[in-house]
Order: sequence, then C-alpha cells, then structure tokens
Amino acid sequence: MSTTTFPGLAYAVADGVATIDLDTPRTRNALSDELIGSLIAAFTSAQDDGRVRCVVLGSTDPTTFSSGGDLGGFARDIPLTTRHRSILLFPELFTLVGRLGKPVVAKIGGHCLAGAFGLTLACDLVIASDRATFGTPEINVGVFPFMIGALLYRNLPRKTATELMLLGERFDAVEARRIGVVNRVVPHEELDTAAADLGAALAAKSPLLMQLGKDALWRQADMPLEDAWDYLRSQLALALSTEDIREGVAAFKEKREPVWQGR
Repeated sequence: MSTTTFPGLAYAVADGVATIDLDTPRTRNALSDELIGSLIAAFTSAQDDGRVRCVVLGSTDPTTFSSGGDLGGFARDIPLTTRHRSILLFPELFTLVGRLGKPVVAKIGGHCLAGAFGLTLACDLVIASDRATFGTPEINVGVFPFMIGALLYRNLPRKTATELMLLGERFDAVEARRIGVVNRVVPHEELDTAAADLGAALAAKSPLLMQLGKDALWRQADMPLEDAWDYLRSQLALALSTEDIREGVAAFKEKREPVWQGR
C-alpha cells in the first residue's frame, strides 16, 4: 500500500484501488474551498496513477460523510468576483469525477447532505449503510441547491428532484435506493467490506475498456438520440480493435481469468 498526503483527506492506493476518505471531523467534513481543492488534487492524482483502476470515496467519520457546503464560507462578506471563482470549484470537481476515466464508488456511512449529496450523484456507483441519510436542506437555511440541481435532474425524475430541493427533507438509505440514487444498501458494520469488494471487482476489469466506456457514457449523456448512436458506434468500433477484447474473449472460452494488456 502507498499513501499520499492531501490536506483534510486520507488517501491510499492498494491492489488497484485508490481510497479517498474525507477527514475533517471537526467541521463534519464541510466542503470548504480548501477541502474541495484537496479532493480535486486527490482525484487528479488517482487519474494520473497507472496503478489505480478504481476509486472509492468515503469518510473516516462513521456517522458523517459530509454536511455539504461550508455555511460559514457562504456567509462571509467577500467580493462577488471572489465568490464566483470559489463556486466554480463544485462543477470542476463534479466534472473531474465524470471524466476521470476510472470508476468511482461513493461509500456513504452516515449523513450525506447538500453539496455532498451532489458529489455522490457525480460518482458512478453509490453503496450506503443502513444508517446513511441524504437530503438537500439548503432551502431551510435560506440557500438553494443551485450547483447540484443539474445533477439531480440528470439522476432523478423531474418531479422527484424538484420535491427534494423545494422541501429540503432528509431521507434514509432505503428511500435513496428506491428513488435510484443508491445502488446498494448494506448493514452498517458490513459497509467497509462491501465497498472494498465492489472496488476490487471494478479494478479487475479491463482498465482500457472501462475508460472507453466511462468516457463514452459521459460524452453521450446529453446528445440527441441519433447523435448518441453515431458516437457510440464509433466507440464500439474502437473497442473492437483492442487487444483487450481479444484477450477477454479468449479467456472466456478457455475458462480462465483474463490478463489485460491495456491496449
């Protein structure tokens, strides 16, 4: 296992999986400019590290993933231009996760609110403990979930997303699973093991095909249907030209584990 230091985070790489844990319990992992900057740096490191095939994003605090945006920062009296640059950090982080080229699993063991809920929606898969809670409570403190609204509308039916944002009510992991923002719910004491197993399963896939597939899903998301088909056809043709697809088919026929070449 190797470790790298990013302020406010615990970061480690082992067996093809990069683990990024929010680690500022004093602020309930509030997404300050500084912590978002660390997340951007950590995800960029994972993206550039050839050993990393999957990222698991979690928290060192068993009761809180993150309370969301830094309310103290929101209330600061700072110039509008400074505030505008600061707000850009959220879409920069969300876009980086989407374009990472490697699958990202959010591991949620506790409260996951506001901007942190948006961060989980930016991830590819979400696994939660039965103690996790979610919500967009910004409206209750005189704000509105503007930046994560785009992700909510891309992950949920419009009426469901609107209800969450307008009422600001919290909901549990079972409800999160029902509305489709969580893939799996497990007993709290099994969360770490379940997330590790999921990360290992993803890391075992062809990193080349995983990157091609994830990039394609990101690019086609808002295309008109026929344009999406044209684009995806080109990506399938590219995938069919790789050595990894030949290795995958050969391994299947020979009843063995594939040895990915990454080309």
